[in-house]
Amino acid sequence: MKKAYPQPTRCPVCNGRLQVSELTCEECGTSLQGHFQSCRFCQLDAEQMRFLEVFLRARGMLVGVERELGISYPTARNKLDALLLALGLAPMPQPLENEQIAHQQREILDMLEQGQITAEEAARKLRALR
Repeated sequence: MKKAYPQPTRCPVCNGRLQVSELTCEECGTSLQGHFQSCRFCQLDAEQMRFLEVFLRARGMLVGVERELGISYPTARNKLDALLLALGLAPMPQPLENEQIAHQQREILDMLEQGQITAEEAARKLRALR
């Protein structure tokens, strides 16, 4: 059996997206030619694939991804958003959570404006919201 290499996804000449056009059976050698849709996960680069693997092993918990990759929560979140974009997926809306955070942010800024807390306290409270 021949060594299998990762499927190239970009043209080495123009960096265009490569199209799968031939499939071959390992058992009998039969080949099929045509235009086949490639697996969306096969289009990920090595860094994106590594992030996805860590994310799955962490059962979708970004805290575990942070720990495993040694990155901050905002970086992990940005990498997840970039991964979703690369896969052609949109994040699921989380209106309730976003509304609650926005409300808490407004409360903190109001307290700062009214002089009830210092700028340092406001910054600490805002960072803690995540």
